[in-house]
Amino acid sequence: QVQLVESGGGLVQAGGSLRLSCAASGRTFSQYAMAWFRQAPGKEREFVAAISWNTGSTYYTDSVKGRFTISRDNAKNTVYLQMNGLKPEDTAVYYCAADFFAIRLEARESEYDAWGQGTQVTVSS
Repeated sequence: QVQLVESGGGLVQAGGSLRLSCAASGRTFSQYAMAWFRQAPGKEREFVAAISWNTGSTYYTDSVKGRFTISRDNAKNTVYLQMNGLKPEDTAVYYCAADFFAIRLEARESEYDAWGQGTQVTVSS
């Protein structure tokens, strides 16, 4: 089993930056794909970004392309989400997720096998 713990959320003004971290334990981190999702108040959880376990390939939802960067450090068992140019519509609880059997990067929640508890990101206008 894998345990995922997010950190780095907070309150930031529009145009600012935050870096989220997700520390993993319990399974060989370097062998599974990782992703970030988010859920805004009153909305369904949505895909943000994913990164492969081996090639470093990444995949982003259109609304964050050019502003957010997902990366991973397998030596530290950690995945990151660097968020620049934040907008009020980025306000949400951000979750990291692990896909143990990834053949390709996925945006569907159902493809992910483990989830963190979430970290709140609030962007003020």
